[in-house]
Amino acid sequence: MGPVVVFCLVVAIADGDTLTARCGVPGAYEQVKVRIAAIDAPEKAQPFGQRSKQSLSDLCFREAATIKPLSRDRYRRTVADVQCKGQDVGKAQVAAGMAWVFDRYAEGYEHLYRLQNTAKGGQRGLWADPAPVAPWDWRKR
Repeated sequence: MGPVVVFCLVVAIADGDTLTARCGVPGAYEQVKVRIAAIDAPEKAQPFGQRSKQSLSDLCFREAATIKPLSRDRYRRTVADVQCKGQDVGKAQVAAGMAWVFDRYAEGYEHLYRLQNTAKGGQRGLWADPAPVAPWDWRKR
């Protein structure tokens, strides 16, 4: 996938790092499941999971989104940089304490660590929890 940018309408929010968008022209829409690049949000059953989903929803649900596809994940979702309301969604979720920087996929996204450290220092979102568990550790349990 090249650096193609797609304009879409967000029609569903699965959790704090995954959304479904309808892309294309009227009559030829394509539903695309998008995983936001370089972040990992709490799972739905995890503390802050619902708040993280709501945060992404407030930013993107029923909004026009600019989606820059980067790759596909093992679940066949499009991994992409996403913008809603002129904001980089990955940055917004991390800055609000609604997602972690996904260490394993953070290459090229090192700038997110500064936002994460600021959120952590301000005990924003999931960082208000005295012992937050990263989603990748939560899933292993």
